Amino acid sequence: MMKFITEEYLRDLYRKEPFNTYKLQQGQRLTPGAAQYLSDKRITMNNNDSKKDKNVSQENKTEVVKPERNTNLYLKKLCYKLKSMEAVFLVTSSEILREDIILAQNVMNLGRKISNIRNVVEGKGVLESICCKECTGINPLNFMTDLDDCFEITEFHMQLEKSNAILKMNALRCAMRELQFDIIDTYKNDDDGLKNRIMENTNSIINSLSQLICSAVGGKECQRKN
Repeated sequence: MMKFITEEYLRDLYRKEPFNTYKLQQGQRLTPGAAQYLSDKRITMNNNDSKKDKNVSQENKTEVVKPERNTNLYLKKLCYKLKSMEAVFLVTSSEILREDIILAQNVMNLGRKISNIRNVVEGKGVLESICCKECTGINPLNFMTDLDDCFEITEFHMQLEKSNAILKMNALRCAMRELQFDIIDTYKNDDDGLKNRIMENTNSIINSLSQLICSAVGGKECQRKN
């Protein structure tokens, strides 16, 4: 008798004890939802009857449908996006090094946090926490949330002493916001909270950039409009 392995069954099994490989026994078939779930979780399927699973079963007319969404391709795309961001952070820190060494080091440190996120996406590391440097507008309670810019960067800031650093860090902040949509798109089917944890880290990086921009402008009082 044919037994169908459902997505709900695999979810319950994974919640009890996570696994990287699932062995399909003889006489078992995956439902399309179950096949999608294994693909999204990047779980390898060990199938003793793999040749038969590639085709429609002549006896039962059952077919394992290949997922329309290639999650591995989305993950690879995200990794390249993150690597590009690492490069931009490095270039930015290099370009403002002559203006302000401390500011350049802070930007470089944030770039390392991007590297950590990429390692996590590739399954090679653990997500690191980002330290909150509290100010009057940003604190540990909102540091990891999506906050608007403290103030808008305009042509006025081109006249300031550290205009180059301000404009380049603002460009970094804008690029980080765009990156967040790639993260959301990649982890559409996430059910273990990884997407939320990564988003919290990217929010922390964006908010840290806002604080660095504020310090470069030279304002002693927080300009965030609460």
